[in-house]
Amino acid sequence: MAAIQFENVSKTYSRHAQRQFFRTSLARWLRSSKESKFYALKDISFSLEHGESLGVVGPNGAGKSTLLSLVAGLSWPDEGRISVEGRVVALLELGSGFHPDLTGAENVRLNAALLGFSRRETMERFDRIVEFSGIGEFIDEPLRTYSSGMVMRLAFSVAIQTTPDILLIDEVLAVGDQSFQAKCIEKIFELKRADKILLFVSHAPQILRQLCDRALWLESGHLVREGPVEETLEAYQAYCTVGAES
Repeated sequence: MAAIQFENVSKTYSRHAQRQFFRTSLARWLRSSKESKFYALKDISFSLEHGESLGVVGPNGAGKSTLLSLVAGLSWPDEGRISVEGRVVALLELGSGFHPDLTGAENVRLNAALLGFSRRETMERFDRIVEFSGIGEFIDEPLRTYSSGMVMRLAFSVAIQTTPDILLIDEVLAVGDQSFQAKCIEKIFELKRADKILLFVSHAPQILRQLCDRALWLESGHLVREGPVEETLEAYQAYCTVGAES
């Protein structure tokens, strides 16, 4: 059985996302206007087995982050069925679950607790997390003094210590420097060798080619193509080139 299964999945959102008076929101809800909805994802089907890695490509607004949020259980489909088997760890936003006024060390303990670590597990893995992150002496400084790259390194270092069955990454590796990217890529290869699943959104084709076996191309919420990573990326890049020239 597939570890991740999407069957004709659709997700809609309201076009009226700005703040509204309760009376206005209630009236719109009662009218159930079809014009107030749009499909972030429309009729998406795919599956992933243990050990597979899938890259997701497409322009901004294509539905890539929505797809990851559905796998992570942060939102639910309006149509279709989703099945996810295993422990999911998601790196969807830099510093999510971190507090800028706490030190790096305090944020490690907080984030580890949010990911389900016991206090003992956190203590046992703390030094490995700090060493992998390369934060060093800054670990006792407030997070607000960190660069975005340092925050990403710390977040990835905590998440990777959970040994997830399914790792979701939304573009965050692009923030790290080359040496840290190399460390992350090697760690992800370790997970792949251990039959874990990677679902990776990125605009960096070279990283997708390194990490992914297959790729999925989304456009305006629709699945355009899915297949071997090289073939799918070539088709997507050719389409982008034609669009840029026209």
